[in-house]
Amino acid sequence: MFGSNILEVAIGIIFVYILVSTICTAVREGIESRFKTRAAYLEQGIRQLLHDLDGNGLAAALYQHPLINGLFNGNYTPGKQTTDPDLLSKGGDLPSYIPAKNFAMALMDIAANGAPTNAGNSSAGAAVINLATIRNNVAAMDNLPVQRILLTAIDNAQGDLNKAQKNIEDWFNSGMDRVSGWYKRSTQWIIFWIALAVTVLLNVNTISIVKYLSQNDTARKLVVERASVISKDTTYRNKDYKTAKAELDGLKLPIGWDNGFESVEINPSAQASVWNTFLGPLLGLLLTAFAATLGAPFWFDLLNKVMVIRSTVKPHEKSGEEASRDPQKPQPQVVYINPTPQPTAGVITPGTNTTEPDGCEAVPTQLTNDEDLPASKGGMD
Repeated sequence: MFGSNILEVAIGIIFVYILVSTICTAVREGIESRFKTRAAYLEQGIRQLLHDLDGNGLAAALYQHPLINGLFNGNYTPGKQTTDPDLLSKGGDLPSYIPAKNFAMALMDIAANGAPTNAGNSSAGAAVINLATIRNNVAAMDNLPVQRILLTAIDNAQGDLNKAQKNIEDWFNSGMDRVSGWYKRSTQWIIFWIALAVTVLLNVNTISIVKYLSQNDTARKLVVERASVISKDTTYRNKDYKTAKAELDGLKLPIGWDNGFESVEINPSAQASVWNTFLGPLLGLLLTAFAATLGAPFWFDLLNKVMVIRSTVKPHEKSGEEASRDPQKPQPQVVYINPTPQPTAGVITPGTNTTEPDGCEAVPTQLTNDEDLPASKGGMD
């Protein structure tokens, strides 16, 4: 049962990581809804893409275009001029997502009819958006890098307006890949600090939990049973903070600060030492925090894999090892004892023929007397 115990402890730890990761993700989403960091990162990425770092030129014209302005409420306000956005940059009312098609069409319209929106470019007399109109009016944008990009997109389209629009969309999407990299890196840092705060506030110590589960069979079985149910629920990874927190409290594990500072000790009954009161608790809390940064989906996938391994180990332990079936193994010889005494081999009993040279029991037969034999015929004279 040693192997299955290790797997069950691992399942318990993974389940705890799932719950802590879900709590951290819920907190992160709450912070995001408050600061709208995605919108701030998108706005700064567009300013860099359009070579308008102060946000008072082409970037402002783009955000004020009806195709973009309709995606958010309020007016456009440029963000800070920084190389990378801050971890908790505020996006205000700006949109967190702009479709590539809207971006390309708005930029082509600005190139053909100018900005801002007025009666001239919003009436039937406005210039028709085609490759010739864009090429002739692109200089009015007063943005040399973007002008060259648009001219390149037009020339590579070979007279096809839809192909030119597709080229601009691809350029926008490639620029947004950089923005996505910013956001992912910042999210990892934010999740880590959130995980560290949640881990300390809830006192979720990986080392203490491993020790507890390995010594308490009842608690381990209950956690494994609950984890087995959760692993089959594909919607659980989207649960909110309250659900995950209630689930974590219901496991009755050694977490929390009910016993004050003693709750952080690896072994409260042991003598005070640097490992027991400082290094062990610090390492256990950091392990939980780092694990939570991997996210609940990662731990869900790992939980399902460990469950499969456990399902193969358990039946093997219950059935035990089968006896060897080697055909070359010598079999015990069975000896049958005949209770009837057997005559000595080679001895003839009168009136019977019981001679058997091989020692087997003979079948008695009646001998014929000489005088009863028939007369002989033939022979030698």
